[in-house]
Amino acid sequence: MDKILILDFGSQVTQLIARRVREAHVYCELHAYDMPIDEIRAFGPKAIILSGGPNSVYESDYQADPALFELNVPVLGICYGMQWMAQALGGRVESGSVREFGYAEVFTVADSLFGGIFDKTSPTGEHLLEVWMSHGDKVTRLPEGFIVIGNNPACPVAAMADEKRHFYGMQFHPEVTHTKKGRELLHRFVLEIAGCKPSWTMPNYIDEAVAKIREQVGDEEVILGLSGGVDSSVAAALIHRAIGDQLTCVFVDHGLLRLNEGEMVMDMFANNLGVKVIRVNAEADFMGKLVGVTDPEAKRKIIGAEFVEVFQTESGKLTNAKWLAQGTIYPDVIESAGAKTKKAHTIKSHHNVGGLPETLNLKLLEPLRELFKDEVRELGVALGLPHGMVYRHPFPGPGLGVRILGEVKKDYADLLRRADAIFIEELRNTKDENGISWYDKTSQAFAVFLPVKSVGVMGDGRTYEYVVALRAVVTSDFMTAHWAELPYSLLGRASNRIINEVRGINRVVYDVSGKPPATIEWE
Repeated sequence: MDKILILDFGSQVTQLIARRVREAHVYCELHAYDMPIDEIRAFGPKAIILSGGPNSVYESDYQADPALFELNVPVLGICYGMQWMAQALGGRVESGSVREFGYAEVFTVADSLFGGIFDKTSPTGEHLLEVWMSHGDKVTRLPEGFIVIGNNPACPVAAMADEKRHFYGMQFHPEVTHTKKGRELLHRFVLEIAGCKPSWTMPNYIDEAVAKIREQVGDEEVILGLSGGVDSSVAAALIHRAIGDQLTCVFVDHGLLRLNEGEMVMDMFANNLGVKVIRVNAEADFMGKLVGVTDPEAKRKIIGAEFVEVFQTESGKLTNAKWLAQGTIYPDVIESAGAKTKKAHTIKSHHNVGGLPETLNLKLLEPLRELFKDEVRELGVALGLPHGMVYRHPFPGPGLGVRILGEVKKDYADLLRRADAIFIEELRNTKDENGISWYDKTSQAFAVFLPVKSVGVMGDGRTYEYVVALRAVVTSDFMTAHWAELPYSLLGRASNRIINEVRGINRVVYDVSGKPPATIEWE
């Protein structure tokens, strides 16, 4: 299988490079910039991509091994990666008098990288790319063998190439959506210049993953904490495909799930897929621990700790289990690695499944650790899971516990899950002029319970009941988000149904806050 190696110099958006490469159905891995040259050789990349980063190459110790240029494979440097390439090969990089952050236009030369890829033509017939820049330094002298293939007044060397050795550099970021033709440029580098075969597909991956799981596990048994979310559900389906009854799932129902979620999980896995699932009804335990707690972080910690306790109790009964399976995915792996090495600037520590304790004394099985979220969804469909389940909107680990503001109570959760289900149903049932549902047009949508009462009128009587807020956002990466401009008719139907069908709620409001300054979830 052809592979691309991405060396990370600490950019905020390095993961996007990997996603774009994977979108070309080519396998890639992301490693730290100082990956030893022997390990790079052992990896056997068809090409290497050097990411951006926040440092200046002439004063930073973020330096890769220049021996990578002797591997006889194409190399693409992006932003800092291009500057490091220029300096390592004998060019010069200096602080620029003009900084570029955001939208820019770049004149390009029709070479093997840019040829035929452009956004518009200048009045004099030159090709222009609309790109996203984020740099203060610039290349002021090209290395030997390079020519300029992209420029603008602020950045005379906006792109460079050594066609003989297939070395290329871009000062702009092709991996972000703001660079309109960025995906095309990366795909050209990967598929045409590097000559990679697009063989990384989910149906192909299933056979490989099943064989790997069987080899790892042998005849031993596996336990998995099934939450009903996409990652754990796909992991369960994949492991079951590999080892059948050697897998036992533990589904902890903490009383903070969506409407009928427990029944849906049991029906899908136990009844349709034949997976062994132990359902633990722990609603009373969780609600008891949350009495009087109003701080959002305290609620999260209590819910996480209680989950661990319940899971540990149940797993202790499965004395033959030797493996703990988790739905860890590739972004989690990248974040954890960066946290350990302290080389990345944007890393958070990751603890899957609430941070399960090592006292379980189980070996770890993580069959999704090479996949991005969109690939996990593709895999789920390929494994036969329902499209509607695999492509559901994200749901927080603490569940409705962080969608009930303030103290969590059972009657609040019961009201909220019914209101939320109505909102989601209306989003699914309402389609735009192209026949696409508003559920599919939004990235995440849900209801929030507000622990305040407002005066209302129903019939001829006065009511004094609770308020729910509806929230729907559109985002490509969940780092930033815009509130979804839902049709008034949809909001009207949702509001009318919630007030009429959920006794205890008499007012519905819609959240029109973006992220930032707000977050997507309210807590």
